Amino acid sequence: MIAPGSAQGPGSSDTKLVRELGVRQLAALIFNYIVGAGIFVLPALAATRLGSTAVLAYLVCAVIVGLMVLCFAEAGSRVAVTGGPYAYAEAAFGSYVAFIVGALTLLSGVLAMGAVSGLFAASLLALTGVSSPVARPLVMLSVVGAVAWINIRGLKGGARTVEIATVIKLVPLAGFVVFGAFAVKLPNLTWPALPPASDVFATAGLIILAFAGIESALQPSGEVRNPERTVPRAALLAMAAVVVLYVSVQLVAQGILGAALVNEGVAPLASAAGAAYGPLARVLMLAAAAASMFGNLSGAVLAGPRSIFALGRDSFLPRVLASVHPVHRTPHVAVLSFAAAALAIGLSGSFEQLAILVNLSVLAVYFVIALAAWRLRVLNVRLEGEPFGLPGGPLIPVLACVAISVVIVATVSAVEVAAMAAAIAVATAIFVVRWLRFRAAEAG
Repeated sequence: MIAPGSAQGPGSSDTKLVRELGVRQLAALIFNYIVGAGIFVLPALAATRLGSTAVLAYLVCAVIVGLMVLCFAEAGSRVAVTGGPYAYAEAAFGSYVAFIVGALTLLSGVLAMGAVSGLFAASLLALTGVSSPVARPLVMLSVVGAVAWINIRGLKGGARTVEIATVIKLVPLAGFVVFGAFAVKLPNLTWPALPPASDVFATAGLIILAFAGIESALQPSGEVRNPERTVPRAALLAMAAVVVLYVSVQLVAQGILGAALVNEGVAPLASAAGAAYGPLARVLMLAAAAASMFGNLSGAVLAGPRSIFALGRDSFLPRVLASVHPVHRTPHVAVLSFAAAALAIGLSGSFEQLAILVNLSVLAVYFVIALAAWRLRVLNVRLEGEPFGLPGGPLIPVLACVAISVVIVATVSAVEVAAMAAAIAVATAIFVVRWLRFRAAEAG
């Protein structure tokens, strides 16, 4: 059974795209999308709230995201259409839920890229010592323009950039873990007492955004080879690597700095590296942070515009947004639109303000996709090959929904709820206008 509303017919825009993403490329894209700016600053935030027991919050996040990865793995093995979560929700629940999911995924992707572009500029200027008021917007314009140009020129170039950036960021982080382990002081890792469960979940709710990204990284679903095998393998491989890396980084940073980690909110890993091996190590970690953010931006511009492409393809947005470049065969109009929106938002807001809006959007999308994974199995939506099957039937989707609900209750504020309600109201209005326009066209 082909997914309803999948737009996979011979005349659809998806058929013009090239299926060039294999397990290695997709795993690198997921890993790169997840490991961005957060890992370089979160150890101090987690330590501030939980002290030496901060690793518990990472483990809670690992369980929640692990459940979600399994849900994404099954959904992605059953629906292979550009748009990722949007396409999964459409096949499971129809066009309205799909549009809400697509709108929230797009919103979180644009907001996150805008935030990271600002952090990249700040990191680069800190490395170079430049303090001109025009330097930050110029750096942001340059880096966003560069990654957009790379991705318009071709999917291979964009995927290759992501792979290279993944290696560039992974090497210094792995070096920090391996060499930093020799400087760890075991007393800094002792637990004086277990923290309240509410504190652990509240901290997990704040740092879970560092684990988010698979929902955006899977948007190029229409360009994945053998999705029945590729999506599950890439998702599980990438997330396993992320969990191991994050837990190791937190333990090493805590082990080196101890209680002083809470005072290093700007660059805790650079400070830990400097404390262990001197000023050169600190500079290298600052450079690694900038490289990591560049890789994150590259992955965002590769994956994020596919939501715009999918919404344009299905006439929720102007169909010009589903245009495919005649030479490079990339969604060039969607890429430019996504990059321009992210740049505008990045120039106008701070990382903290943008992170507040991203948080609930991501969790809401996760909740829907957890339900969609089971619904797709019930409907027997599948591709040509055998799809990935969740163990335990509905148990994993149910556990994922419960875990997400606990985190939302522990962390979400009234401001976030109001922002989410406003976003859904706007998306609903757009959907209703489209529906009325189609009804009028059918009646005429």
